Amino acid sequence: MAELLATPPDRAAPLCLELFQDLLGNCRPRNFAVRFWDGSILPPEPGEAACFTLVLRHPGAPRRMLWPLNEVSLGEAYIHGDFDVEGDFESAFALADYLVGLRLGTAERLRLGRKLLILPAGGSPLSGRKPPRLRGLLHSRKRDAAVVTYHYDVSNEFYSLWLDSRMVYSAAYFASPDEDLDAAQERKLDYVCRKLRLRPGERFLDIGCGWGGLILHAVQKYGVEAVGITLSRPQADYATERIRRAGLAERCRVEVCDYRDRDEPDGYDKLASVGMFEHVGESRLPEYFRCAWRLLRPGGVFLNHGIACSLSEPPRPGPLFADRYVFPDGELLPISTTLRVAERSGFEVRDVESLREHYVLTLRHWARRLQARYDEALRAAGEVTCRTWRLYLSGAAYGFRIGRTGVYQALLSKPDRGRSGLPLTRADWYP
Repeated sequence: MAELLATPPDRAAPLCLELFQDLLGNCRPRNFAVRFWDGSILPPEPGEAACFTLVLRHPGAPRRMLWPLNEVSLGEAYIHGDFDVEGDFESAFALADYLVGLRLGTAERLRLGRKLLILPAGGSPLSGRKPPRLRGLLHSRKRDAAVVTYHYDVSNEFYSLWLDSRMVYSAAYFASPDEDLDAAQERKLDYVCRKLRLRPGERFLDIGCGWGGLILHAVQKYGVEAVGITLSRPQADYATERIRRAGLAERCRVEVCDYRDRDEPDGYDKLASVGMFEHVGESRLPEYFRCAWRLLRPGGVFLNHGIACSLSEPPRPGPLFADRYVFPDGELLPISTTLRVAERSGFEVRDVESLREHYVLTLRHWARRLQARYDEALRAAGEVTCRTWRLYLSGAAYGFRIGRTGVYQALLSKPDRGRSGLPLTRADWYP
């Protein structure tokens, strides 16, 4: 084995070329190129133009990428600079699907391992963002707070570089594919308010309010009294300062609070949860909807906006990169599971809408904006974090595009002795 590890540098690139030729033998269409650190290239298959080029930076890159052969290995190799992608980054995730989905028998795995062990082990990982060390029961209050801190407290400056001017961190609502992000996010906020049919003087609670975009819009445009809750102190501080500058502190506030600890005897007329539902977890769904039911007055409505997995498009096998580096403890559930638990909690399902294509467009905007201000992002958050988010945004866009994930807005009613108080049509949603 020691002899295998002593590969001469001038032989490493040809060995890698052979390795990738073997691995990609059944990859169709092979509409990409692979470029090795010495400048040698594995071109696309004949007749195909390269959508992107996979660039291996050093002889140890294949080992770091492919051993073990799963999504986490590929993701870690990318965020630590072992390889790059030039061209259409989103298209590269079809290659990741192919590699992770390879069904190798024992003998084939041994041959792959032997080839990889011939190559150098690679350098040290870059310093920076690491997976969190989480303790306690899954979805306990303390652990959920740690997870939220890990994801959202990177820095307000970092997020402000690529989110819209209102810092809305959920799917926008586009009138056309070429609409700018700020206009589409304002349309989404207004769409949520119209679905809720907010009226002046109503009490409105936003569960997981982020940087406060929705509550500010609801107060300014619809005249409600609004409260937002988040587990992120930097988000709450940022939102509170925005509220103060807008002169709305008497009608609008943000608190650091777990939804399970919200105690409001008078209740709220309307509730929304936009982009936090993914953190709840299947085991906590009954509690989540019971809390919403308790906080909502009879005759009120609750808009639940969240990402869902697809029953028809299975996830990649093995551990997932986002579970480790982006949204630890996050759980994506089929929309059917969510609605079943909501109904069992007493809610009446009044409307369900998929916004999957809107999230593809949103994520592409975010990815382009991050790339356009990449040097500033590096200064704000460091290289590993920036590469993590570049990977996450483009990978998420790919997942929504192929239908592996979706995003739904469900409008849930708490009937008042059978009376919903809702109009017969949705006409008022589309002025």
